[in-house]
Amino acid sequence: MKLYLYSLGVGALVGLIYGVLGVKSPAPPVVALLGLLGMLGGEQLGTLLAQWRAPVQSELATTPTKKVARPDIP
Repeated sequence: MKLYLYSLGVGALVGLIYGVLGVKSPAPPVVALLGLLGMLGGEQLGTLLAQWRAPVQSELATTPTKKVARPDIP
């Protein structure tokens, strides 16, 4: 359900931007294709950044902790 609400919100935001820029709702083919290209590029960039960050987080999670001897315990 969240996904649908996000989609509705983003659609409203894009509609607002179209209104401010004066672009008609059924966008001309060139504008529509450029918007779609931007969406696909952003999606790929997001996936790339997520994959780039994942190994750094997993390395930190699997790093063994150093055991320190406590002098007060025999």
